[in-house]
Amino acid sequence: MDRHVGEWKHAVDRFWQAEGPDWTEVAHVMASIAATAGEADLRHAATQAQPSIRNAAANPQDHMTRVVARRRLGVVRDVLHELVTPKFGRRGTERVPTEDERFRQMLGLPLDRQLAATEIHQAFRRSAKRMHPDAGGDAHAFLALSAARDALMHPGSKKGG
Repeated sequence: MDRHVGEWKHAVDRFWQAEGPDWTEVAHVMASIAATAGEADLRHAATQAQPSIRNAAANPQDHMTRVVARRRLGVVRDVLHELVTPKFGRRGTERVPTEDERFRQMLGLPLDRQLAATEIHQAFRRSAKRMHPDAGGDAHAFLALSAARDALMHPGSKKGG
């Protein structure tokens, strides 16, 4: 995480709580975030907020311009909040693919249907052309690819036991 994230969060929270923030100062902070933030989401949010905030700085009397700028500031505030808030609860909620799904992904095969032996073999040959050690590939990756083909061709048999 950037060393400036805490400072930016403090500044954005201060702007958020102010009844009528100094939109010129807000624009400077957004420019700093957009230019130097390491997190892509934060950079993107700040970049998207800049035009609206600049309009609010140029037209502080226009109510709708201020409303739009405040919404954009809120988006940046939410992203900053996500970055600095500790995560509790379940971690890594992404589903881990099954062994069969991993084998299919290695061979570039679809996950959602029954496969024919010829289809598996053709996918293996395509992948083997790139991964074979004689073609500049890695021997371990090629062996894993061969094991994936064998497991998909003969799903009931277990090797090595």
